[in-house]
Amino acid sequence: MLDVSRTTDTILMVRPYDFGFNEETGLDNEFQKRLDISEQEINKKANLEFQAMVDTLRAEGVTVLILEKSETSLKPAQGKVPDAIFPNNWFSTEHDGTLLTYPMAAMNRRHERRPEDVEKLLRANGYKIRNVINVGRLDETNRFLEGTGSMIIDHRAEVVYAARSNRCDDQQFDNFIRLRFYEEGILFNTKSSMGTSIYHTNVMMSIGDEFAVICLDCIPDKGEKQRVKVSLEKHFTLIEISMAQMENSFCGNILQVNSAGGTPLIVMSKSAFEGFLPDQIKLLEGFGKILPMDLATIESVGGGSARCMMAEIFSEKK
Repeated sequence: MLDVSRTTDTILMVRPYDFGFNEETGLDNEFQKRLDISEQEINKKANLEFQAMVDTLRAEGVTVLILEKSETSLKPAQGKVPDAIFPNNWFSTEHDGTLLTYPMAAMNRRHERRPEDVEKLLRANGYKIRNVINVGRLDETNRFLEGTGSMIIDHRAEVVYAARSNRCDDQQFDNFIRLRFYEEGILFNTKSSMGTSIYHTNVMMSIGDEFAVICLDCIPDKGEKQRVKVSLEKHFTLIEISMAQMENSFCGNILQVNSAGGTPLIVMSKSAFEGFLPDQIKLLEGFGKILPMDLATIESVGGGSARCMMAEIFSEKK
């Protein structure tokens, strides 16, 4: 195994200036819901939830970099980017200073990609960026791989877990594994209670430094389920969640981060916190301080939760 951290004390978040219901992603994201309030009210609530989360994380000692709206980054013809609040789908960073960008399935989500702005923000804050790599073609139209939404990366054991879906193509996943020299890529099928594939792996599983939360019930093939379970148990204490906990409470969409002083923190929504069973909460508290965030609007309308909002920065500081 590599002597690198599985977690980080720095995250990048994108202010939800265009946040709203995304018609394109709503086609295969069962977690999205329409609220009976105006677009303006939805956007206002989302921005309040976003800022409260930023303030809470910073108060706990987490470095939060915010990518603000750029007047020159979006062409008027491209329209709005309602899901820009979920940046971990289009870029990720690695310990060697590599910044990777990914091919997105929804056309309006492709307009979120701002690698130059991310690189500029990171460099301005003292982070080293040695390389920028595009996974797949920039104009990819068939084979998608949506970053750490599609992939759960164990940086230390060099294992990557991913659920097949329209947003996680087999060949593109294999391309990523070979491109970054990971030891193993574990790809598996999933099925929701509605009988469809889980749209992003990070809503059904999460790994911290020493624990893993996963909904094994949504992996129908016994062989694939066993392979995932055995692999995770080599390195983590396993916390299994039910289909209902995953679908109704976003219990799989959580993330462990650290304070600048090294204190482990587990970030989740209030919905997830209330969805976990008491013994599961007690177990999680043994791995870090739990930080529940009120993300009711973002979760309902966006179909993503706390983990989706945070892009981890593993690049070292100068």
